[in-house]
Amino acid sequence: MNFIHKPLMSGIAICLTFFAYSCATPEKTENKTDFTAYVDPYIGSGEHGHVFVGANVPFGAVQVGPQNIFKGWDWCSGYHYSDSIIIGFSHTHLSGTGCSDLGDILLMPYTGEVRTARGEQDNIEGAASSYYKHANEAVAPGYYSLLMDNGVKAELTATERVALHRYTYPSGSEHRLLINLKEGIGDKAYDTYLKKIDEYTIEGYRFSKGWSPRHKVFFTLKCDQPIESLAVFNDDEAAGNDELTGESVKGVITFKGDSPTALVKVAISSVSCENALANLRAELSHWDFDEVRNEAIDKWNDQLSCISIDTKDERAKKVFYTAMYHAFIAPTLYCDANGDFRGHDDKVYTNNTWKNYSTFSLWDTYRTLHPLFTIIKPQYVSDLVNSMLSIYDQQEKLPIWPLIGGETDQMPGYSAVPIIADAYLKGFTGFDADRAYRYMVASSVYEKQNGVPYVLEKGYIPCDKVREATSIAMEYAADDWGIALMAKKMGKTEDYQNYLKRGKYYTQYFDKDINFIRPKMNDGSWRTPYDPIQSIHSVGDFCEGNGWHYTFFVPQHPEGLIELMGGDAPFISKLDSLFLVEGELGENASPDISGLIGMRSEERRVGKECRSRRAIMSLTFIHTPASNGRQPRKFVTSKMCSIPTSRRASSETRIVARCPLGISCLPWDFTK
Repeated sequence: MNFIHKPLMSGIAICLTFFAYSCATPEKTENKTDFTAYVDPYIGSGEHGHVFVGANVPFGAVQVGPQNIFKGWDWCSGYHYSDSIIIGFSHTHLSGTGCSDLGDILLMPYTGEVRTARGEQDNIEGAASSYYKHANEAVAPGYYSLLMDNGVKAELTATERVALHRYTYPSGSEHRLLINLKEGIGDKAYDTYLKKIDEYTIEGYRFSKGWSPRHKVFFTLKCDQPIESLAVFNDDEAAGNDELTGESVKGVITFKGDSPTALVKVAISSVSCENALANLRAELSHWDFDEVRNEAIDKWNDQLSCISIDTKDERAKKVFYTAMYHAFIAPTLYCDANGDFRGHDDKVYTNNTWKNYSTFSLWDTYRTLHPLFTIIKPQYVSDLVNSMLSIYDQQEKLPIWPLIGGETDQMPGYSAVPIIADAYLKGFTGFDADRAYRYMVASSVYEKQNGVPYVLEKGYIPCDKVREATSIAMEYAADDWGIALMAKKMGKTEDYQNYLKRGKYYTQYFDKDINFIRPKMNDGSWRTPYDPIQSIHSVGDFCEGNGWHYTFFVPQHPEGLIELMGGDAPFISKLDSLFLVEGELGENASPDISGLIGMRSEERRVGKECRSRRAIMSLTFIHTPASNGRQPRKFVTSKMCSIPTSRRASSETRIVARCPLGISCLPWDFTK
């Protein structure tokens, strides 16, 4: 096994397996590589993978794809490979997340009598839904196709803000298209609107509440075939024609004439139907489906070509470029062609000088994806940082886990801080550094932020006062180290010393008697009894982890952790034991992790090992003279890049979605 460890710039390390790389775009030649041929979007669509299946372009606002009946956690992206019922094709999707939302503007083509019911998993008789088979389905970057059992073939492609549908209907029956504004992916619509504008155009919106506390999607729909009628419904109750506003509006288009093919454009906006129409005119003025599809392929190839791998292992190429593909689905564009967007405060922001983005899974991406972007996608970094700074203006703190117009507040830490610090320390100048620093400091003392008042008062967060207190505090310490280093470079000596001290607050939780990070009570005592293997979802002391895992979560100051453990030899022994220890997490462990390194039952060994994403990301930082990175490196090279290509075997695809490429990039400069 070849392992390349190559320094890229001061304070950055990147671990790469099986390949050499180039961050420069290869010269375009007649024989240029089609990197999309190595992408298998089905990887991660089964088991607990939760990845998006459908058509989009890199970082696009639109992710148009198939939607099943939502049945819980494994349908977070709206689609699961085990399913066989299609209820339509919606225009916004999450990918690789542990929570569900979106699924806006659902279209379903069918034939026969007008009907709007969705049906249920065990009975879709009389519904607009259809059964389907994977044998009649195809998916590739920028393209999706499905011949449904109802006889209609649906093909999808997209630009950044516009989806293009091509429906081929069977002959001899009326051609219908259901517009379902009620249905989403685990969210609830509270205001919907539909209106026929002319013989070819419909506009509308869907406002909903879900994981994101509120998001608003306006749209304009245009058809290449004339619309004979638009019947409107309150849910499944007929309500006339042409226009309707309500909580659960649906509409059924009946196309005029007998052309077997209908093309449908759907443009979206967070601002207005007028802006959606402007997006459509700016991005898709023609009706050439194949041209749009080919342009999408070109966009994916432009992005994927930033790293080329040198290997004869075709499976390794599929694993790698599918990981790259998943890594470039989000963050997602969240502004119109003119730059406008709707903020978390429901205000419309105009005259913007940057391109705005959202869908920041920051706790999952600050360790790997964003540092990687500074290396292979530097052209995006300033826009991403400016988007985060704008969110501060909208909600009085930097983002935690923002999702197209709302703050989910999901996961511990204020993880925008190390991303911004990383960009500043690497010399990015496309944002106001003084403003960024003010916002970082303000977020670190924001008393409405979970646990921050205890940090300010005690220097630790009591586990009997705040859920997941130990994880939250350990994350804050890592984040504060980023503020310290930025303060030092800016000449703010007093702030540097203060945040350097806060960055070492992890020591508050280290129990030298047992050599573990240990939850601390409000009175200063240790939690007793304490089992470092046990993990309790949501209400325990750790977020999607346990005491073994968080004992090694000191990426900002590993030399301090080594000293706490008594030096090199005890540290190496402890690190080695992490890969050997066995035990059970307990019945209340988070489904997101399904086990940590060493703590597994034999029959679930691979799936559990590869779910330890945050432990792996922490451990790959520990490349000191003491450890020589031997066990983490061995584990990374043997496990993180061994993703099953089976469509149903997706145990490791959360690594693909959240820890792109199996690469750990160091977002901190350890020099003081």
